[in-house]
Amino acid sequence: MRISLKPLHEQVIVITGASSGIGLATARLAIEKGARVVLVARNEAALFEIERELNAGNRVLHVMADVGERAQLERVASETISRFGGFDTWINNAGSSVWGRFDEVSDEDHHQVMQTNFWGTHYGSSIAVKHLRDKGGALINIGSVESANALPLHSSYSASKHAIKAMTEVLRVELQKSRTPVSVTLVRPSSTDTQFMDHSKNYLPSAPVFPPPVYAPEVVAHAILHAAEHPQRDVYIGNAKLLSRLAQNAPRLADWVNRTFVYDSLKSGRPDRHPRGALHDSDVGRAGDGSASGNYPGRTLARSLYTRASQHPVATTAAVAVSAAALVALLGRRGR
Repeated sequence: MRISLKPLHEQVIVITGASSGIGLATARLAIEKGARVVLVARNEAALFEIERELNAGNRVLHVMADVGERAQLERVASETISRFGGFDTWINNAGSSVWGRFDEVSDEDHHQVMQTNFWGTHYGSSIAVKHLRDKGGALINIGSVESANALPLHSSYSASKHAIKAMTEVLRVELQKSRTPVSVTLVRPSSTDTQFMDHSKNYLPSAPVFPPPVYAPEVVAHAILHAAEHPQRDVYIGNAKLLSRLAQNAPRLADWVNRTFVYDSLKSGRPDRHPRGALHDSDVGRAGDGSASGNYPGRTLARSLYTRASQHPVATTAAVAVSAAALVALLGRRGR
């Protein structure tokens, strides 16, 4: 069954976790492309400022909601339908995290990560599919390189992303079997420079840091919005596919890499400015919001060649062919 999606300028797009990071970068780009956008997050003050910053008139609606509460996401859908008549793409991006040894992190904190990440995506997917079942559209869930390659000191986050991957794959097959015209995509970013670390609760002796290479959030935003127009099963950012294949095909080697190189590299040695993060509602806003980019101290990459090649295969093939032809012509001239 062929699924046809609207161009972005004709779409209404719901984005959870839109007050910072990948969600905010995606919202900005969607507005730039002419879409109408619904911003969802727990920090209403930040959402209000972002809506004012976007300056897109009646093309933006913000709704404060905790994605871990189904009733609150039902209200997001209801207010979106009331304002815009419906939506065409729903992006489950909201996420939370805690860093620390499995046995040192409290059950409450492990539970909160699963509630936000897995159940928030579960609720959002259920609500989105119910609305899109007859009219068609796109459901985009944000997974991670950790959907396949679990990071040490990040057990509940990795577990939540594994669970999101499994749920997304089951839902996709069931919708395909019933010939439901909804595209279901799992986006798998690798390390991304957002406020993720500031928002994470931290049990480690120093601030956590992602292993390089690290990508700008706009790289992920472009990939997400491409999937909102062009149905795609999986979208890997940067080295996410390589690391996923390593974990799947050589798990003992992946364990050795994580144990030998990754484990200690996750500890920056720098003081953590926000060790409580924004895991629980009482801490929302304390670690900052309103910025797409974070404070990664190293170099961030503004493009992922692999992602671009996988999403634009024809253009990539043409570019390679032109480059090869130019190289052949150049070598031919030198050989004369």
